[in-house]
Amino acid sequence: MAAADKVVETVIVGNYVEMERTEGKPTDIKAKLSNFFWHGGSVYDAWFSCASNQVAQVLLTLPYSFSQLGMLSGILFQLFYGVLGSWTAYLISVLYVEYRTRKEREKADFRNHVIQWFEVLDGLLGKHWRNVGLAFNCTFLLFGSVIQLIACASNIYYINDNLDKRTWTYIFGACCATTVFIPSFHNYRIWSFLGLVMTTYTAWYLTIASILHGQVEGVKHSGPTKIVLYFTGATNILYTFGGHAVTVEIMHAMWKPQKFKAIYLLATLYVLTLTLPSAAAVYWAFGDMLLNHSNAFSLLPKSPMRDMAVILMLIHQFITFGFACTPLYFVWEKAIGMHECKSLCKRAAARLPVVVPIWFLAIIFPFFGPINSTVGSLLVSFTVYIIPALAYIFTFRSAAARENAVEQPPKYFGRWAGAYTINVFVVVWVFVVGFGFGGWASLTNFIHQIDTFGLFTKCYQCLPPPQKLPMSPPPPFHLNATAAPPLLHHPGFNHSHSHSP
Repeated sequence: MAAADKVVETVIVGNYVEMERTEGKPTDIKAKLSNFFWHGGSVYDAWFSCASNQVAQVLLTLPYSFSQLGMLSGILFQLFYGVLGSWTAYLISVLYVEYRTRKEREKADFRNHVIQWFEVLDGLLGKHWRNVGLAFNCTFLLFGSVIQLIACASNIYYINDNLDKRTWTYIFGACCATTVFIPSFHNYRIWSFLGLVMTTYTAWYLTIASILHGQVEGVKHSGPTKIVLYFTGATNILYTFGGHAVTVEIMHAMWKPQKFKAIYLLATLYVLTLTLPSAAAVYWAFGDMLLNHSNAFSLLPKSPMRDMAVILMLIHQFITFGFACTPLYFVWEKAIGMHECKSLCKRAAARLPVVVPIWFLAIIFPFFGPINSTVGSLLVSFTVYIIPALAYIFTFRSAAARENAVEQPPKYFGRWAGAYTINVFVVVWVFVVGFGFGGWASLTNFIHQIDTFGLFTKCYQCLPPPQKLPMSPPPPFHLNATAAPPLLHHPGFNHSHSHSP
């Protein structure tokens, strides 16, 4: 069995080993620096990519979710969905390794081809699974990119409110379009590292600033109060730990993809050290005020430290936009036959049409916070929880498939019986609680935002401009209006005589 495992490992990583050998080792300083910053495929690169991608702008909306859920439920849901997300990321990694091993035994070559989740489903389960997986995955990543754009506009407004949020969305849409020049997840090495540093700073800024600020006067922690808000908050946390829609692409960028198994769990454990303290501290300080402030920055006083956190989150959202959009670029390239093109400039030009609908949707639905829950319940629930669990069940439904599986379920999960039991639980729980109750609650809340603010709103949840009318009233209609009060008190008084020279 050990020998067979070694053979399988060689098959899985064969192409990557060959690629490294054929490229050769860089000799000059410029090539070495380029490799150090630009070409990443190690376990550490994958960990940075997973952790950085998972905890993007949602860090700023988790206190809002705590105000909907209450402190205890907020903490428990984070722990629960963190574990659930790690399990389904593990399932995706197993299915990827299974697919890739089968294809490479058939002499398939992935030198210039990035394997994606819908192709894994196609190879293992057929075209119907592929179509469903492709539809959910692309829609989720599309709205994931939309959310990053909305977050950019929402954050920069707290530094510079001379422009409304819609105008900032136009500007950042143009900036984020530059991600078309990043070829693949291999090339996110330095960005993933910096992204995680940025979110770490922001999380601890939120925690420390909230504690130093102290509780606002008359603070109330009344959550949960409404079942709609409760499930809306829960689905935002479902969305938080459902960032593994790009797991396959991250794995494919690794030199040894079979080492991915525990990476997502380790990334989630680190992310919890950021999300739990920050969300709990902000909710402790501001309580129910968060129900009307979905962005945590809006309640903290302006300071150089807050401005730094805002700027770092803006840069990070640019990176996360690239993470969410790159798989969409790949799908589009494959659809138009440009995926294996060697020219980076041609591929970048071909990718640009993908950015346009993202830009447009961010302007239509600028509801930072509520849109996370809606995407979580309707798209994340299927994309990264239900479909992977069902795909695993159906891929290994026969005894022969289970016996020849490249990756056997671990003993401490009870082998196949345990894995199937966990998967059935995941499917039922996420379908009923995440999609069912969560979908109802988040859609109700989303429609309420549309009714309150309207589509294409210029500045979602902005403070109203200072009212100038009381300070500078319109000029009086009557020239002698100053004499009006005496008229009321002395109807018989002749004002024309009193004012005559």
